[in-house]
Formats: sequence, structure tokens, C-alpha cells
Amino acid sequence: MTQQDIARMAGVSQTTVSLVLNGRAEGGVRISPETRERVLQVIRETGYVADPAARRLAERRNRIYGVFTYEAVFPAETADFYHPFLVGIEECAEETGCDLLLFTSAKVERGERRRIFSSESRIRLADGCVLLGRTLDREDLSRLLSEGIPFVSVGRRDDAGGPVPYVGADYPSAVRALVERAAALGHRRMAYVGAGEGAESYADRLRGFTEAVAATGVEGLRPAGAQDADRLFGSGASVVFAEEPADGVAVAEAARARGLDVPGDLSVVALGAPTRPVPTGIDFAGFRIPRREMGRRAVELLTQVLERGGTPQELLACELVEGSTLAPLRGRR
Repeated sequence: MTQQDIARMAGVSQTTVSLVLNGRAEGGVRISPETRERVLQVIRETGYVADPAARRLAERRNRIYGVFTYEAVFPAETADFYHPFLVGIEECAEETGCDLLLFTSAKVERGERRRIFSSESRIRLADGCVLLGRTLDREDLSRLLSEGIPFVSVGRRDDAGGPVPYVGADYPSAVRALVERAAALGHRRMAYVGAGEGAESYADRLRGFTEAVAATGVEGLRPAGAQDADRLFGSGASVVFAEEPADGVAVAEAARARGLDVPGDLSVVALGAPTRPVPTGIDFAGFRIPRREMGRRAVELLTQVLERGGTPQELLACELVEGSTLAPLRGRR
């Protein structure tokens, strides 16, 4: 069955059949509702399906979106962290009418991370690609930009020879709001535990903390990490902002081992979702990362890039979590 057969059976031209199938009008051609319905009725009766190869040639698109992950996302210890992103990506791709192609051929060799442009790279099979990972390779980003390959990163990225299209979480605003909340509860010495560098998401968290303590007039401390408990507790901080929830768990356990009550003697705030698995029943104060929404928006922005070009950059708000580990200051033992 061909479009010519459909046209003959419906008593219309092949061009009319093509316009009905593609759902658009060209050159000012208007198709009456009656004619459109007659063509659609023949299509339904015959079970006609358009040749995907021909459609790709006409649209200059495969309607396939790639997903490249720098870390293994399933099955893996970090699967719970990445799962909401993948759910959002899949949902929006389905609504957009596109298939997803997960690029898995880039092998990790000699302890190095995956690279997009490996010898096995098939990145150009897709119309464009969604990039997922805590850190992305700057050389890969620079090459994607220079070669004009459409992509959108999940997570804010610094320039890589040019601005990088992304949808990220607004970590600075979320951290600032938590610092302001702690200050309103009477806390005046606040410690930040975490690298604060490397991945842009870590740098954004620390930047939000630094800006907030300066704006509120409180003292911001950078003691050693959670593993150096003596230095941390010797800093005199009444509230700890843990970059990773796993560090928050370590701080809370170390505090209780010293006879300190959390949050009575020491408040602990966790800045986001766990990327390192750690069993805990602690109801941390902090914020939720809009991971599912970020995945959905990445697909929407990729569609926008493919249709209109541009370099979209968006940050989505995080939802603050009240939790039970941030309480008014009432003194230290």
C-alpha cells in the first residue's frame, strides 16, 4: 500500500494525502474537513502506515532523541538518584512522539569515564541528545558545540568554548533560603561540609551558602569534611549544611556519639538528594531537586533547539523541605 493507492481510493491527489499525513498545509493549500476525513477513513480501512524512512527524508529528522549518561544509571547504586530524570525524559518523549535511544557503546576503559566521541560513538544517529551526569566532559561539550550537534544538558554547565544549553536546578536560591531560615531561628555560626567544587552543582551550592551568610551577617565556616569530626565540632557551628546527604548522616551520627542532640544541640541541613547510598531514617531539613521536571524540560528544550535553534538555559526552583533536623538555637552543651 502506497500514498498513490490511498490517493486513488480517496479520489484525491498524492500531495493531498501527504499533507494530511503530515498534518500541515504548504504553499497556502487548504484541505477541507470533508476531504481530510475521506483520506483518513481510507487510511483507517487499509491500515496504511507511512514509510518511516521516507518520512525521515521529508522531515530531515529521525524523531529519535538520544540519551547519553556519563555514569551507569541502571542497574547501579545511584539508580534511585537518576530514576526520576529518566522518568521525566521518557514521559515527555512519548508526548512529543519521539523514540529514545540510550547510548551505551562508549566503554569505560582504564578507569576513565565514558566519552561521547569514542571509536564506537553513534551520537549522530539521533536528531539530538540529552546528556545526563553529575559532571560532563568539557572536551565533549566543546566538540558538540563546534560540530553543531543539537543537545541539552540536564544540569547547569559552565561555558565550553561557548554557552551550553541546559536545564538545571536553582541550587543557589534554595541554599540561600535555608541559610535565611537558619538565621531566623537564631543560628549565627554555620558550617558548610562538602567539596564546593568540581561539578557545577557543588559549586552552585557553595556559592549560595557564601552569598547568603554574607547577606544575613552570620559567620560561615568551612571546616574539614564530616570525616574530621573533631575539627568540625570544634568550630562552634550550631548548624551544619551538608552538601551530600551521606555527609549529613555522618555528621548526625558523630554528634550523637559525642552526646549531642540533633537538632537540639546541633542542626543539620542536607542539600539535595543522595547520590551515595546510605541507610538512614533521618528526616533531614533541606530541599528536593525537581529531577522529574528537569528530565521533562530537557526534552522540551531539545525539541525547541531542533525546531528553532538557540541555546536555552533554564534553572528550575527546588522545593524546600521542613524536616526535623533544623531547630531554633538553644545553646550547645
